[in-house]
Amino acid sequence: MRTILSATLVVVVLLAAVLLFAADAAKGKQVYMTRCAACHDRDGKGKEAIGKMFKVTMKPLGSKEVQAAKDQRLQEVILKGTGKMPPVAIAPQEAADVVAFLRTLAAK
Repeated sequence: MRTILSATLVVVVLLAAVLLFAADAAKGKQVYMTRCAACHDRDGKGKEAIGKMFKVTMKPLGSKEVQAAKDQRLQEVILKGTGKMPPVAIAPQEAADVVAFLRTLAAK
């Protein structure tokens, strides 16, 4: 009986932690619009002029390729940068929120 109670308590604590630190797409949209949209555009398709200026092809953030990336990898790209994209100076939770918002851009 004690084992069942202990296991139940562990599950409840873990669920509470997940809910407490769960990514928030609405907050992520706010961060995205202020920190990312200047280059990636409001719809995540990327601004052609920015791509030309940096001589890169910007992948649409709703594309299958981007959407196939794991959340952790997308957060890493946001926080550390990649290629010609510089790191974005935001908190890790904000990066998780931005990734949650990026998931809403998935091409249907």
